[in-house]
Amino acid sequence: MSLELDAILDLRGNTTSTGIALALERLVESDVVAAGDRLPPIRELAALLGVSPGTVSAAYRMLRYRGVAHGEGSRGTRVNDRPSRLALSPLSLPVGVRNLATGSPDPELTPDLRAALHRMDLAPVAYGDPAELPALLGIVRGQFETDGIAANALTAVSGALDGIERTLRAHLRAGDRVLLEDPCFPRTLALARSLALVPVPVRIDDHGPIPTAVAAALKTRPAAFVLTPRAQNPTGAAMDPQRCIELREVLDRQPDLLLVEDDHASLVAGAPAVTLVDGWSGPWAVVRSFAKPLGPDLRLAVVAGDQITIARVASRHELGPGWVSHLLQAAAAWLLSDPATVALLGRALASYSERRNTLLEALAVRGVEAHGVSGFNVWVPVAHEIDVARRLLEAGWMVSPGEYYRIVSGPAIRITIATLREGEATALADVLADVAAYAPTRTVFA
Repeated sequence: MSLELDAILDLRGNTTSTGIALALERLVESDVVAAGDRLPPIRELAALLGVSPGTVSAAYRMLRYRGVAHGEGSRGTRVNDRPSRLALSPLSLPVGVRNLATGSPDPELTPDLRAALHRMDLAPVAYGDPAELPALLGIVRGQFETDGIAANALTAVSGALDGIERTLRAHLRAGDRVLLEDPCFPRTLALARSLALVPVPVRIDDHGPIPTAVAAALKTRPAAFVLTPRAQNPTGAAMDPQRCIELREVLDRQPDLLLVEDDHASLVAGAPAVTLVDGWSGPWAVVRSFAKPLGPDLRLAVVAGDQITIARVASRHELGPGWVSHLLQAAAAWLLSDPATVALLGRALASYSERRNTLLEALAVRGVEAHGVSGFNVWVPVAHEIDVARRLLEAGWMVSPGEYYRIVSGPAIRITIATLREGEATALADVLADVAAYAPTRTVFA
C-alpha cells in the first residue's frame, strides 16, 4: 500500500525537510499511514508538494534516523512497525486455572534472599566508589573463563534486557537493522522497536539460528545480531559446538557485526554454555543474568565484551542510575559462593530438565510434536494457536499463544514447565492432544 493522495495533500504547506518529516511522522502516529506502507518516490512527492527532490530526500533521511521508516534500496522507503504493546501486556489468571504462561522460575528452587541480606557484610557506599564489587566480578569472571568467554572487560547492569539495551545503544542508531531469532522473546522484539531499530527475523531450529537463514538475513546489511545460545525463549533451542562452527563460517563474512548473546538462564539453562564470540574480531557482548537462578527480584546481570563495548556501556550507565545497587551485587556474590545455594541450583537444574523432558515425552507418546531441549519452556506448533490456547484455558491450563513471540514464523503455543508437578505433564498432554485438532506445521519454527 502507498500513501493515499488525501494524506499527501495534508502535507502541503510544509516546504522544509523538517516540516515534511514531522508531518509524515504525525500521519504514522495517527495510523493514517500504517506500518508496512511504502512512501511515495522522492521525485513524485517533491512534484506534488512543489519542493525540490533534495528536500524530500532529506525528510526521508530524518524518518530513517528516527526509526519511523527504513530504506529498501531501489524499492523505496517503507514505514517501520512500532513498538509492540501486546508483547508487554501481562497475562491474567482466572481463578482455578493452572498458570503455565509466566516463564518464571519455581520459587521453591530459588534461594531465600533474606539469608544473604542478613549474613553479608557490606560497608556503606559513597558517590565515587567503584561501581562494581570485586567479589561479584571475580566469581562471574571465573564462570565466563570456564565457558571459553573472554572476561577481561566486565560491567554490571540491571538484568538481561538492560544489558542488551545498553549494548545496542552503544553501537547502533535509529533505523539500523538487527537480526533477531524468530520466534524470540517478545520484550527483546519490543526493545528493538522502541530503539527505532528494524528487526530482521532469522529462522531457528532446536540448535538455534539456521545458518542458511542467517546468511540470507545478512544480505540486509544488519548492524547487530541478538541471539540466545541456550534456553532460548520460547522454543528452548540450544546451540551445540557444530552449529557454532557453521554459524561462524557464515558470520565471518561480516566481521563488523555486533554480536549480542543473551544468557538469561545461565546456571539453570539445562545446556552447556557455547558461544560465537570466541575470537570474534568485531564488537560483542555476552549478557549473563541471575534472575532465573537466584530469583526475578534480583535484577542483576554481568556483561562481558570487548573493551570498547564495555567502556561505552559503563560510561552511559554512569550518566543514568550510576551503578547497580551494591546490596544486589553483594547478595548475588554471597549466594553464588554459598555451598547451600550451589547445591540448590544443582537441584533446580536437574528438576527443570526432568519436568521439561517429562512433558516432551508425554506429548511424543500422544503424537504431538514439541520442542524444548533446554530452558523453562516447551514450544508446540499448532494449526490454530488462539483456539488451542482458549480451549486449554477452558480445561484449566493457561499457556501463551505464539503470537506474542513470532515475527513471521508459524503458529504455536508456549508452555512453561518450571513449576510442573508430578502427574501434571500427563494430564496436560492428554488435554492438549484432545483439544488441539493437531496439525503440525514443520519441524523448524518458521
